[in-house]
Amino acid sequence: MISALNANVETARILAVDDMATNLKLLGYVLRPPEYQIVEAMDGMQALEILRHEKFDLVLLDVMMPGIDGFETCRRIRQELGLKLLPVIMVTSMGAPDDVASGMDVGADDYVTKPFNSIELIARVKAAIERKHLTDQLDDAETVLLSLGRMVEARDRDTGDHCDRLAHTGVLFGKALGLEHEDLEALRRGGVLHDIGKLGIPDNVLLKKGKLDADEWQVMKQHTVIGAALCSPLRTMSRTADIARCHHEKWNGTGYPAGLKGEEIPLVARVFQIVDIFDALSSERPYKPAFPREKVVSIMEQETAAGFWDPQLMAVFLKIVRERPDDLVLPEQGIADRSIDVLEDIRSSGVMEWYAKD
Repeated sequence: MISALNANVETARILAVDDMATNLKLLGYVLRPPEYQIVEAMDGMQALEILRHEKFDLVLLDVMMPGIDGFETCRRIRQELGLKLLPVIMVTSMGAPDDVASGMDVGADDYVTKPFNSIELIARVKAAIERKHLTDQLDDAETVLLSLGRMVEARDRDTGDHCDRLAHTGVLFGKALGLEHEDLEALRRGGVLHDIGKLGIPDNVLLKKGKLDADEWQVMKQHTVIGAALCSPLRTMSRTADIARCHHEKWNGTGYPAGLKGEEIPLVARVFQIVDIFDALSSERPYKPAFPREKVVSIMEQETAAGFWDPQLMAVFLKIVRERPDDLVLPEQGIADRSIDVLEDIRSSGVMEWYAKD
């Protein structure tokens, strides 16, 4: 009976880092199987090597160790290994406020002082692991959405690296405007997800050669609404949903789907619009060649004068185009890069058929 119950317990993998074998033994006694699996490291360098090759749900990290101390180990976990979402709890006798602040400065999530209370330690470990699992679920959901966004790009081979170019240029423009991190993330994701709603547009409309009739055009416009509906359930995607919904609105109110005007259009969507039109004009398409930079600038100025785009934002963007043209070139590895190996599997599964309904 006991073994059957244990079989249903999800084991959390914990890396315990301490140069004292007795401390590691104590942690192993408090955090026992089947709920926890402890992997031991005797110093910071050994811990970093293990983390390069294995996945964990939590790191328990001593501070005073030979070689590199716990502060430096934590800093390298975050910056060198890029494990920014892996929970790290400092377990140390150094409990002064300055020590706690130093740990938080290098990326520690929590602090437990020695000698620790086993009940307190278990509570903090459980809370950290629960947050990690929630973060993993959100990350998985974002990955699925980005893969679906890539499916749109895969359906239209003529646009090339359109998504990656939009993500790169959007983040570049956003930084020039001094936008906050959440907006920059929305612009990065928006490069891939702005047209995700086109997955819900029937192929006879989306892939039609030639001009759409009035009814077909009304169907096509719905991709903005569908795209926003796909992104909205994730709280972290709320500003990306604004891009999906509003990237075809216009400053003078003549866009769609809602005919928003001026600052009624969310800021990230107004930023993205400019990046999107720049890429469309600068890139080769089946119906047009790639225009030279001077013509692109001229058209964007004319459209801004006609009331299509935010004039203040456009002035900043064209200053980048004129003074920093090399920065607009997509790096060899685009910042929005995601694998599209799974796209056909997702498409053939039928999960998107619902969105193709009227």
